[in-house]
Amino acid sequence: MSAPASLTKLPPFTLLDEPDLSFSPSDATHVDVHPLRGLANFGPYSKGSFGSFTSRIRVATVGPESAFRRRGELMLLLRNAHRPSDRSEYVPQYPGFERLYRVALEAAPRDAHIKWPEHLHELPGEGDPQARLFLAMEAALRRLELVRNDFDVVLVHFPDAWNPATRGKFFDAHDALKALGARFNIPTQVLNDRAFTFAHKASLAWRLATALYVKAGGTPWKLAPLKGVPPDTAYIGLAYALRGDQQDAHYVTCCSQVFDMDGGGMQFVAFEAKDPVADVAEARRNPFLSRDDMRAVLARSLELYQGRNGGNLPKRMVIHKTTAFKDGEIEGAFDALAGVPEIECIEVSSASCWRGVWLIESGVQRPATKPSGYPVPRGTMVVRSGNSALVWVAGNAPDVSTKGDYYQGKKSIPRPLQLIRHAGSGPLELTAHEALALTKMDWNNDALYDPVPVSIRYSQRLARTIANVPDLPRNVYPYRLFM
Repeated sequence: MSAPASLTKLPPFTLLDEPDLSFSPSDATHVDVHPLRGLANFGPYSKGSFGSFTSRIRVATVGPESAFRRRGELMLLLRNAHRPSDRSEYVPQYPGFERLYRVALEAAPRDAHIKWPEHLHELPGEGDPQARLFLAMEAALRRLELVRNDFDVVLVHFPDAWNPATRGKFFDAHDALKALGARFNIPTQVLNDRAFTFAHKASLAWRLATALYVKAGGTPWKLAPLKGVPPDTAYIGLAYALRGDQQDAHYVTCCSQVFDMDGGGMQFVAFEAKDPVADVAEARRNPFLSRDDMRAVLARSLELYQGRNGGNLPKRMVIHKTTAFKDGEIEGAFDALAGVPEIECIEVSSASCWRGVWLIESGVQRPATKPSGYPVPRGTMVVRSGNSALVWVAGNAPDVSTKGDYYQGKKSIPRPLQLIRHAGSGPLELTAHEALALTKMDWNNDALYDPVPVSIRYSQRLARTIANVPDLPRNVYPYRLFM
């Protein structure tokens, strides 16, 4: 007779509240858990300041001449109202750009519209199609720089027929365009042919309108105060781009600052690490910095924070990255942030193998429970140890649905984020709630949440851009240039 199997029981779970979003800097009642519903009911967070600065957003365009009229029709679509035809339990009616954002949407003057030929081989210059496309993008932004006062955002259209040239092993047209935009300080919105044929007009309008508003300098929403988060908390996200050959590999460290506890003040530091990588295979598996490099990049980040906050230091700094913190990195962080009273180093991993099933009453005596038709609720948290926890940022979110339940994407069983605290103290529930809240701060889509906190997502995007465009100057950049 075999011995009975030993059972392991997890601690009780906790349900974290869905974080509120704020749509006014002065009225604490202008909050909603739903980003689109909040915009429709209250307008954008920056409606007062942005509207006093300008009464319109002017859009320039770049793309093949044959689609010039279609690009204009797309702007007309954004000005009109549309009823939702997909995700009707989540997407509210789109009221039209001016009614929603309290500013007009207009075409820029004629000189701010650049028309490319229909075919790649007709682009001027020499070299393969990718080289010609890069030269065309650079020439377009250089021309637009001459009329920079006449527009706010540029729509750049890459037709589907050009796909073979827009992506390659060593070239990505999207990333190259963003790097050029950063160099010229010109925000860009990339379009493909799907934007002209997408059937769900309300969803398309919500996504594109919000992106244009942000890229023009607006703020659609911020995080409402989270209970328990100390004042003057700041967040930093680290991502690494490995560059160089096997003999001389080193990192470019990309640091995205979500400076304010309300998720605002996002700026990037593109930092060139000085120390070479000794073991490239290990570095690809678990990227990390030397103590000196970590000290240098965080000192630069702290300098930026102080520049935005009258020279004051944050009272608490939370550092996110997707891999484990090495001892040298933690030591470098404490070196650079010696004047900050509280420092937390949090590993945020989305590669967890855990899954969960939500059980509900079955209505019969045996079995008393049965699996729900929806996943575990968003915000479900399970503490695994004194320094690690699981939190489901993807899951059922009934508070944003008109029909009682809502699972974003409606596919697969969601996996939780695994949070591991390598330095710092305090309740893990607070650390998890902050991560949950920061999943709602990606302004580049119309979703309720992103799969990872914005501190991770934004730094990953810049890391990818720098890896593809290594000559990007090591300056400080606002995130809207890379959206």
